[in-house]
Formats: sequence, structure tokens, C-alpha cells
Amino acid sequence: MSSTGFNSRNGTGQTYANGPSQNPGMGFNIGSQAPYSPMPTKGPVAPGAGLYNSGPYQPGPPAGPYQPGPPAGAYQPGPPAGAFQPGPQAGPYQPAAPVSSYHPPPGQPPLTRPPMGGPPPTLTPPQSSSPAPRMPHAQATPPPPAAMSHNYYPNQPPQQSPSPAWQYGAAAPPAAAPHGAMRAPPSGPVGNHVGPMNPAATLLPPQPSPSSSAGYAPTPLAPVPHSTAPGSGPGPVPLHGYTQPGNASTPPPMAPHPYQPASAPYGALPTGHAMPPMGPPPMGNATPPPPKAEGPSAGNGHQAPYAFNHLENKMAGAPQSGPPGRHLGHYPSLPPGYNNTPASQGAAPPMHPPMQTAPSQYPPQPQLYQQPPGGPGLAQMSSSLASLSLQGNTPEALRVVNLLQERNLLPAGPIPAPTPPLPQDLQKVNCNPEVFRCTLSSIPQTQSLLNKAKLPLGLLLHPFKDLSVTLQLPVVTSSTIVRCRSCRTYINPFVSFLDQRRWKCNLCFRVNDVPEEFMYNPISRSYGEPQKRPEVQNATIEFIAPSEYMLRPPQPAVYLFVLDVSHNAVETGYLNVVCQSLLDNISALPGDTRTKVGFITFDSTIHFYNLQEGLSQPQMLIVSDIEEIFLPTPDSLLVNLNECKELVQDLLKSLPHIFEKTMETQSALGPALQAAFKLLSPTGGRVSVFQTQLPSMGVGALKSREDPNQRASAKDIQHLAPATDFYKKLALDCSGQQVAVDLFLLSAQYCDLASLGCISRYSAGSVYYYPSYHHQHNPAQVERFEKDLKRYLTRKIGFEAVMRIRCTKGLSIHTFHGNFFVRSTDLLSLPNVNPDAGFAVQMSIEENLVDMQVVSFQAALLYTSSKGERRIRVHTLCLPVVNSLTDVFAGADVQAVTGLLASMAVDRSVSASLGDARDAMTNAAIDSLASYRHAALTIQQPGLLAPACLRLFPLYVLALLKQKAFRTGTSTRLDDRVFSMCQLKFQPLVYAMLMIHPTLYRVDDLSDQGALNISERTIPQPRELQLSVEKLCREGAFLMDAGSVMHLWVGRSCNPSFLTQVLGVPDYAALPQNMYQLPELETAESQRTRAFIGWLREQRPFYPSLHIIRDDSPQKGDFMQNMIEDRTESALSYYEFLLHMQQQISK
Repeated sequence: MSSTGFNSRNGTGQTYANGPSQNPGMGFNIGSQAPYSPMPTKGPVAPGAGLYNSGPYQPGPPAGPYQPGPPAGAYQPGPPAGAFQPGPQAGPYQPAAPVSSYHPPPGQPPLTRPPMGGPPPTLTPPQSSSPAPRMPHAQATPPPPAAMSHNYYPNQPPQQSPSPAWQYGAAAPPAAAPHGAMRAPPSGPVGNHVGPMNPAATLLPPQPSPSSSAGYAPTPLAPVPHSTAPGSGPGPVPLHGYTQPGNASTPPPMAPHPYQPASAPYGALPTGHAMPPMGPPPMGNATPPPPKAEGPSAGNGHQAPYAFNHLENKMAGAPQSGPPGRHLGHYPSLPPGYNNTPASQGAAPPMHPPMQTAPSQYPPQPQLYQQPPGGPGLAQMSSSLASLSLQGNTPEALRVVNLLQERNLLPAGPIPAPTPPLPQDLQKVNCNPEVFRCTLSSIPQTQSLLNKAKLPLGLLLHPFKDLSVTLQLPVVTSSTIVRCRSCRTYINPFVSFLDQRRWKCNLCFRVNDVPEEFMYNPISRSYGEPQKRPEVQNATIEFIAPSEYMLRPPQPAVYLFVLDVSHNAVETGYLNVVCQSLLDNISALPGDTRTKVGFITFDSTIHFYNLQEGLSQPQMLIVSDIEEIFLPTPDSLLVNLNECKELVQDLLKSLPHIFEKTMETQSALGPALQAAFKLLSPTGGRVSVFQTQLPSMGVGALKSREDPNQRASAKDIQHLAPATDFYKKLALDCSGQQVAVDLFLLSAQYCDLASLGCISRYSAGSVYYYPSYHHQHNPAQVERFEKDLKRYLTRKIGFEAVMRIRCTKGLSIHTFHGNFFVRSTDLLSLPNVNPDAGFAVQMSIEENLVDMQVVSFQAALLYTSSKGERRIRVHTLCLPVVNSLTDVFAGADVQAVTGLLASMAVDRSVSASLGDARDAMTNAAIDSLASYRHAALTIQQPGLLAPACLRLFPLYVLALLKQKAFRTGTSTRLDDRVFSMCQLKFQPLVYAMLMIHPTLYRVDDLSDQGALNISERTIPQPRELQLSVEKLCREGAFLMDAGSVMHLWVGRSCNPSFLTQVLGVPDYAALPQNMYQLPELETAESQRTRAFIGWLREQRPFYPSLHIIRDDSPQKGDFMQNMIEDRTESALSYYEFLLHMQQQISK
């Protein structure tokens, strides 16, 4: 995986090791961030010696088929470490073919899963030599998504160009100069945007200074050769054959490597053996393979020229005769029930004809493909013996899994976060993973060890999460908050007490004195035991801050509503919903006796409302000069809610009627936002903007940039970056005055969310998107909007907040993800903070952690509550330090890694291109498993091997490639794509994972077996199913939970009792097309189904809409698009993706 410098910067200035002392009340000048900078001109970059930024990367000895090959794949051989040859150009790389952007040759049969039995099929590479037109989808078989350079000249070596990849440990370069008249702070902060790519012509690894411990200079990186130099090491011992585990008469399937928790990275492999060329994995004997085709593809016509030109002689054996070009071997065929039937143009793949088998019986363990007939050979015997002797020493996280053999990798229920291998006393007080988790629960001792693992190191936070009964939040009121005098870390459970009067900081190791007041324990009312104080017993705690944490008196809760009242807005009917919801919840708005509210409406003019106490009715004030916006009566537009509640209620009742006959079609959103900023600048607060169309007048006016004809056919997606910097600049002004802007977008037309979203992104606001909203035509969206709005109005809120993340000396944070503005190097400015916001950071290891057993991370959030209290919420996470690669892999948190990669990919899509982001995600999965195979496994085996903790990584990466944010080849509205990207960056991990990989349940046979009992309710717990139509049957009903939406698909021959007892219809024909609610029936089946769906909805703060889909419904396509494991016209199936990964790893 070569490096093109993924320097995504969500508002970073310089990196920091421990961070300056926290000064939450500091003054500042808002700095302007550099705009999104496109990738430099693409050009070839010579491969170099290092990929990651910890000095020269030492490639390990070759293992099996991982040999230097032609430079067409994702792995490019290079000179030995240290012998770097500078490249000729600053361009990062040649673009690679995205996973889903290739077209099949004519007549090529669809790729199918290998048969359950029989001998492995013969590989017959098709031949190609020149470009070919797109073939009909019925025969579409997309080739593997190789990230590589193209060579259009047969039999001529192509230019070497590294494939896109991320620099996991690299800090981003300095930000560009500020624009406009805005000045950046002295420390050079930038906003949370993607910074410019490094323009260096040669990406060299940084050389750490031996004398510097905290200073960190961002340095370009060099691409790493992914194959070792010939002769640098011996090959591994070949092992063949697998058997079903648990069978006493046959050996185990796999020989796990010895697990040595504290050992150094592995040494040289035994000599004298070479891995044979990789063919298809050994198959079982349940289903005979299809007849072997002789010649280029028997019965299917000529081969498509250049259909596979991005793969060059990857398969074993001599080149086939035929036209010059590159060759690709046939994939083995798939077993019945997995072979996807190609869909018609623009439609979802149809259901398979053989639907007899219902997935109602769940196997208790992963189901492996059967061993081919014949006795075990010598290699298999040695593998089995090694497995038997080492089984007891290998933890479950490092159990070796052959992904090509094990089909059912999904667990029956949710995947828990890995538990760090800490002493019991530390682990029981560690921070809850729902609030604070790391991509690696065991931190590598050095950056070079992290580089070898090819996994990103980062933190994912949910700092203001609503803490349930199980996660109680201790609140401490004290005039003295104990902090380190050097790095300003808050005292926490992981500090060490040298005696009763001194404690040692766990981040900078300074020895501090224990204040006298801290000697008293308010819980036990005892004196002299500071180690028993609640601050030292809880990893998550909240302090009520004393006056030194305030620069000004705490601000009141201030809410301003900015409403679009153009003709288009009134037609949607949203205004009635907003006004009614406010009337219902006006008394539940968080706040106290100081709470203020105000209203602005706009079309081609701006309308203010005088709600001053003493008026008999609200007074509308219209400002038609939108070029020079001003406030007509500044003192009476924001009023005290308690004193003027009746006037506010009168306004809310009359607003829908005032504009119901309007014919004004223009939208002056920009001037309305300027007016809102002027109105809230003195106090700060929250602006809630409701917009239904593209802004067309005044500053910030936009023009449509979407071409519907290119949604699916475009090679790359354009216009993901904002069209203007007006909204970003205004957001930075808002952030400086403690104003956050939340955007509600309700539209059936393109609104340029890429531009409008900046107003929320940089002011720490939120974006809500309701496509095709209409009060009559889309009742499901109306219901979702009502529920979301109620939650939005009544949830807790923090004002004028700042957050800083600190880490142990030797670690540094260099990139932030989320909605915020970076005020000074590492201090995130959050004018508002809400309980549904998530954040992520990337880290690197600046200094070796040789003398440390553990490291710690601390996030401190200082905010003003809606009651006017200044509070500090502190979360501290402790993780062990390890010095062996196997321990690093054992601690990998696959969901956290996926979530961080998704945020990185969003930034790469905007700064470079969507194709770059797709290729980099693919290479991330390939590189991590290649590193595991060649550097962590001591006994080499054929197949695509992964540790059990990363067994779902390829599946999650494929899910990202098919996610709305990153998919290609499917008609996706630009606003839909951009909103999906916003969600991946802003949502906490647990909610983002539902978007990435939805969950599928069978619900027509729910029972009380294994059910949960919550508040006298019985909640069924059906098993999670794989996302493949193989798991569907026409006799069943299946619920897909995709986060913000749920689909209940009902088969044509669905169980009649489910239709009558749950759906309330006599038969399938009576099931309506647009059904979005379950009837409340007094049947046990109905109560179980509604209890289960209700319980799923309660797990998240937003309200997912439910769509009940018939098998012949137009909405079936939405359901089928989430079948990630199946092949589509433009994207690989899961099994094909695994085969592609195996080919890349085996080069």
C-alpha cells in the first residue's frame, strides 16, 4: 500500500504531545481555515523505502507467493529500505480503477461462489488487449477492484505508480493562508476541513529528532514497497487442506501461530520452502462444479478487449495463447443460493427462484466449506499438529480464520468492543467504550511497530452522551479541582499516589502535591484517603466549575428559529409541523428563568417579529433591503420566554395562516442567516434553520450543480466540495460569538447540501435531511420529522463549550473529525454541544513508549448547562502498551477502525476524489491482512487469513464501498451522498455502524426464547442474519435496520398468521403498497413484533422510519441495495471481494 499522503485535517493546527494548559475561558481571534484544496496534478511517484512516518520501514522476509510482481497491482516493489530514489513529480499517484467502476467482457458468466464440493475448478484466464464498450448487465461480471496504474500498450511495462493509501501516523502539513479579512490566531489553527495534500515531490519518512520529545514536524512520507526484495528472506512452509473444527476424527482446520504476549516481533521464517502459486481455495464435496470451458470462454463469444487490463498475469501458470494483453483467471463458481441474479437496469436484483430453505435454523458455530475427498497430506498433518499443540495458548482474538472458507462470520448479536488486557483493578474503573474507545486497545510501543500493523491509530468519542442508569455520572462540587501543574490533566483513576501528600500525573509524569481539601472524602466522610475520592474512582466524572473557569457570566439559553416561508416551503406543509411541535414543547425547552426565544421568517425579504411584553399581538417587521441587512428593533426581537409566552404562542398559531397563500418563490437564506448572527452575537445561542430549496437571492445564493444524467454514469463524483465559502466564513464568525447553527433541509429538489452544510459543520451544529418531504405524499418522512423535532427541542444542550483531548507523553494527536472549529492547536470550539454528537481523532507515536506499561487519554469538555452552570465533564481511558505485532493485532477494534476509516475517506473524497477514497479503503483492508499474514503468522497457510478480531474487516470495507456516501454505478442524488458523508463524520460510532452495515432479522417467527425482560416488557432477540438474498425466503418476513430507516420486507408466500396477526390484512394481496406503521393488534405476535421494533428505536436518539415493503413494491430496491454480500451490476460480491484481496496479498 503506497502512500499518497492522506493529510485530512479537520481543523488542526500543529500536533501536540501533551497540549498546552487548558484555559477554557481564553479569548481568541477566529482564524479562517484554508478552503478545501484539490489533490495536486496526478503523476507517477517513484516507490520509496518508507510508508509510515517512523523512519525507514524494514520490509520483512517474503512469505509464500508474496513476491515482487509486475507493477499493475496495489503493491509495488521498491528499493530496499533506506535506498530511496526521489520521484519526478509532486503528484500523488495515478488514479486506480474503483471497486465498482469496471465493466465486464461480453459473454463472461457471472461470478459465483465456489461449490460446496467437488474438485476445484480450473483457472482459465480470459484475454484482453484493448478497451471495450460496456456489456449488457445480464452478463455483467465486474473484475476485481485493483488499485493500480493502467498500461494501454500490450507487453510493455507500465509506469510504477503507488495506489492510494492513508498515512495513519502522519501529521498533516501546515494550513494554507487565511482568506478574506479574518486573522488566524498566532498558533495557526485551521478549521475542521481537509487540508491541502503535501506538495513534496518525494514523500520521505520523517526522521525523529533524538533530542526532541514533544516537538513534532509534519514531514512527507514515502511509499513503501509491498513486496520484499528478492532473496531477502526464505519462503514459508506450504500447508494445504482444512477440516471442520470440532470433529474428533479429523485434524483442526488451521494451525494458529504461537501467541507470545510480550515477545518481540517475529524473526526469520524457516528456509528451504516456497509457497506454490495460489489457486482457488480447497472446496468441499457437496455440489459438483460447472463443466470446465475450453479455450477463452466457451459458449460466450469473444473476450472483451481490455475488460481486465488492470490485472496483469496474476493467476498461476503459464500465459495463455491469444492476443497480447493481461489475463485474469476465472473465479470459482458459487454455491446455489449465493449466486446473485443480475438485476435489470435501475432495479434491485430479483429474488432467487429456489427459495425453499428458510434461514430459521441457526448453526451454533461458523459453517466451513468441506474438505475435498482424500487423506490429509503432510502439510495438512503438520498444520493440524501445530494447531493441537498451540490451541491452548492462543486467545480468541488471534484465532486464525480463513475468510474464504468460513461463511457465517456474523455473531448472533451486537459486537462488543474488545476488552484491553489490563489488570483487573484498572479495567473495572476504565472508561466505558460507548463514550471513549480506541481503534487499538493495545498501543504499539513504537511508530515502526504501528506501521507494520498497517492499522490506523485513533480515538472515537461520544463526550456528551446521555448516560443511562448503567452509566451513572458522578457530579462533584468543589472549590478546588485537582489538576497537574504541568500538563493540566485532571486527576483520574490512573494517576499514582506516591504517598498521601503527592500524586504522579499519568500523562506527563510530573509529581504534584495533594491539596488539603482533597484529603477529605465526601462519600465516606473520612479524612486522609485521597485515593478513595470519587475523582480517583471514576473514569467519567463531571465537575461544577468555580469562577476561574468563566470569562463572563454563564450565558442564558437562547433559541432563534429561522423559517423558510416561500411558496415551495408552504406547499411541503412543514410549517404546520414546526409550529405545532413548538406549541407542544415550548415549556420543555431546556433552560431557566432567563431563557430567550426569537423568530425570523424569510422568502425574498426578511421578516422579524416584535414580541415585546405589553403588545396585544405579535408585530411583523419586514426588511426588504437584503443587501445591507439590519435589525429594525434589536431589543424586542429576542424575548424572555416566561414573560412573553402568550405572545410566542399566538405567533406560532398564526404563522402557518399568514403565508398559506404566498406566491413568493425566492429564497434569501444568506441574508436571513446574517440577521440571525447579528441578533445572537451579544449573547450566543442556537439558531435552528428550516430550508426547503436552493438559496436564490442575496449573499450565499447558489445555482444547481447536479446533473441527474450523470448520477450513475460519471467516472467520478463532482461537486462534493462547497461552491462558495460564504457559509463557512459565516460559521466561523458564529463560532467566535458562541452561536451554533442547526440546519433542517426538507426538499424534493437539489439544495446543495455540500455548501449549506458548512454553516453547521464549522459552528458545531447538526444537519437534518428529509428528502422528498411532503405532508401528504410522504407520511413516513412527516412522522420521522415530528419525532426528530421533539427530541431536538427537548434534549439537553451545552452552550459556549470547548473540548481538549490529552494523551500520554510520546503520543500526539494530529487530525480531528466532527463538527467544530479548532480554536488554538488542540482546543475544539463548540458553541453548542449536544448528546448526539460524535468526534474522532487520529494519533501517531512520536516517541518510543519503551518504559511504559500503560498510556492514558483524557477528554475534557467545559460547557455551560441550560441552567446556567459552568461544568466540566472528564473522560479518561487507559490502555496497555505492547511490543509484539501479534499483541497489536489482538487488540484491534474492528468497528472503531472502520468508523475512523470512514471519516478519513470522507475527507479524501472531498480533497482528492471519490475514486481515491474507495481505493484507499480497499488497500487499507488488503494491507492490514497482508501485514498479518507476512509479519504476524509464524506458520504460513494458504487462503485469505485474518485474526478473529479482524474477520469482519473486509466485510465492513466492502459495506463502505457500497454505502451511499461512496458507492458508484448506482443513481445516487448528490444531496443524499453528501448527507451520508456528514453522518459518517458526525454520528457516534454505534449509530454510524448501522448505516455502514445494517442488521437483518427474520421476524415472522419471533418467540420468547432468549428474550429480554425490560420494564415488564418481553423483547424478542432474533438472530442477526447475513446481508444476502441467500438468507431470504418467500415464506418469511425480514426486518432490516439501517439506522435512520427500517425496511420490513414481506415475501409473496409469507406465513398467513403473520399477515393477519401482525400486519392486520387477510392475505398478501391485501397488503397496501405504502404502509409505514404496524397496526396495534391485541395478539401475541403483534405485541412481540412491535416490542422488538420499539426496542430497536429506543437504542438511538433519532427516530427511524419504518417502510413495509411488498415483494413487488418499487421500494424493494432500497431494501436490496443494502444486501452487501451480493453482487450488483457495478460492485463485487463479498466472496469476489475476498478473492480480489487474496490476489493482491499473494502478489
